[in-house]
Formats: sequence, C-alpha cells, structure tokens
Amino acid sequence: MTIQPVDTAGQLRRFVEVPYRLYRERRDPYWVPPLRPDEYVRLTPGKNPFFEHAEAAYFLAVEGTRVTGRIAASVDRNYDALHEERQAAFGFFEAVTEEAAGQLLEAARAWAREKGAEIMRGPLSFTTNDECGLLIEGFGRRPVLMMPYNPPEYSGWIEAAGYRKAKDLYSFRCPVPHPPPQAYARIASLTRRKADVRTRPIDMRHFREELERVKELYNAAWEKNWGFVPMTDHEIEHMASQLKPAIVPDLVRFAEVDGVPVAFGLLIPDLNIAIQKAGGNLFPFGLLRMLWTMRRIREFRVMALGIRAEWRRTGIAPLLVDELVRVVWAKGYRMSDIGWTLEDNDAVNRMAVAMGGTRSAVYRIYERSVS
Repeated sequence: MTIQPVDTAGQLRRFVEVPYRLYRERRDPYWVPPLRPDEYVRLTPGKNPFFEHAEAAYFLAVEGTRVTGRIAASVDRNYDALHEERQAAFGFFEAVTEEAAGQLLEAARAWAREKGAEIMRGPLSFTTNDECGLLIEGFGRRPVLMMPYNPPEYSGWIEAAGYRKAKDLYSFRCPVPHPPPQAYARIASLTRRKADVRTRPIDMRHFREELERVKELYNAAWEKNWGFVPMTDHEIEHMASQLKPAIVPDLVRFAEVDGVPVAFGLLIPDLNIAIQKAGGNLFPFGLLRMLWTMRRIREFRVMALGIRAEWRRTGIAPLLVDELVRVVWAKGYRMSDIGWTLEDNDAVNRMAVAMGGTRSAVYRIYERSVS
C-alpha cells in the first residue's frame, strides 16, 4: 500500500470517485451519492470560498491499481484566530480496511504537523459549517440533507489510530406536531400581543439583503458555540446559491423587534430524498428524477434556529417555533429532522424532545494531538 498526494486533475477525479465505488460495492441502500459537480466545487480553490482563508491537501491509499481510501487535511486561519489555537481538520474520509484508514490518518497528521498545527479534529469537511462528525449511532436509514453517513466500522478504525472523542452531535427525528405544543402556543400568544414583535418569511425579491441579515444573525447567535467559525460574506453567498433552488420562502422566517431581525429559523425540504435517486449525476436522467421527486417531498431538516443572546428567554424563540410549526403543517410537511445540535446544548435538546422528537442519530468529532 502507498499513500499518494493528490496533485493532478486525474488524481482529483480518483479522489472524488472513491465513495461512489466503495458504497456501490457495499450495496449500501442508505448512502446518498452527492452530486459530482458539487463535489468538485467543494474541493477546488477558486471555486469554494473556504480557500480564501484556508488550505488543504488530499491523499489516496492505493494498493496496486486499486484505490482503497481517501482523506483530506485542512487548516483554517479564521478558526485559529477566533479560538486562539492551531487546529488541523481531517475529512472526506473513506477506507476499505483498517490498515488503509490508519495510514491515511497518519498522512493527514504528518501534513498538519508540517503546517504547524497542534491538534487535529475530524471528520470535518471542512468546518462545522459543512458536513461534520462521524455517524456512530443511527445506522439503518438514509441521512438527511448535508448530514454525514459512513459504515459503522469507521469509528473503531479512527480510535485505533489514537483518536478520542472531542464532542458528540445529536439529531432528532420529530413528527410535525398538530397543534403545536400548548406550552409553546401559550408563550407565543403572549409574545404576539407585543406590538413591536412580528415574524415574517424571507423576501426572495431582496435576496441579497436578506442574506446579509442571515449572516449577521448566524454569526451572532452561534459565536459562543463549540467549534464555531463565522462564515464570510462569500461563504454565505456560496451556500445560499446552492440552497436557493430548494428554499421555500415560508420556511425561512425572521423574528423582528421594531423592524430589526433578532432571530431566524431555516428549514429546508430534505432534498436527499431526491438527490439519492439521481445517483450523483444530473444528466442524462438525474435532473428529471430529482425534479419529479422534489415535488413530493414532505420531510424537512431544521438546519438553523438562532436568536441573539440578549433576546433569549423573552418568548421570541417559542413564537418563532410556533409559527414555523403551523406553516409546515399547512404546507403538508409531516416529518422533520432537528439537527445537528451539540450534546451539551440542553436548551435546544430539551426543545426537540418537547416537540415530540426522539434522538435518532449521534455524530462524533474526534481529536488527537499532532505532535
């Protein structure tokens, strides 16, 4: 076995193709093949704005002519500046054997050491704003949009390479309650009586201005969260351009006080139901399969629900939740996935359970010293 750095277009093509072949060989019915054009964008400097403040290296494990695994290693200057540490991340991890996994993880750690990193965490592809964590509980079902999926043996292989738990992330499966829970409805009713408080859907006619509001709220609401790194203007715009075709305006709502946004909720139909049918390709028939399926999606992911710190415990969060629940029910949605959430975010986890949710998946981020 050799570990080969990816430094040509041909090797990048092999890197991208690894999971498509491995999961096809495993005949795994749950894996959702990402759209290939999107994968090339994610991995290419100049196309993914992450690389405006970061760099990455990619590695392949090769036995003879067969690729038996892959890994990416990255460092992010914005993360280091915010958290005052030197972190490297590993991600895009796939392997056929424990030997391949161990050698790939060591190659990533060696690269991180050369870059001056002190600790390595992952899987992060590339940050907590992207796919992150390794699935360790909740196998046997299709992952929801922008959530990771992997075989169960990966956790043992990563731990055998010297990695230990840094943080667990939770996801909750939750039928849409009808009517909304009484406790939320009662608080929402009291909050609605305040003349200076209202909620509204995103205005797609002024999408760029709305994006700026989302960025400010997102970075303010999550700034104290473990592992958080603020999104730049270009990163927000890039993610929005990818999600825009899937946005249902009524499912993206702002809460405002005196006309100033203080909270927002971002709910996205679970496009993985449609993407899985495309098989990773839009052409010749993938796009038609996706469009046909998208019209019938009645499940969604709660991607974000954020409120400025000074407006927590004021009734605004229950008001936003109450109105979102009423909207999604009226539009015919019946099932949601809430997540991910930090394992120690008790307030949000209790809210998910209060809404009737059951913890359906656990994702683990590992860490190890680079030295």
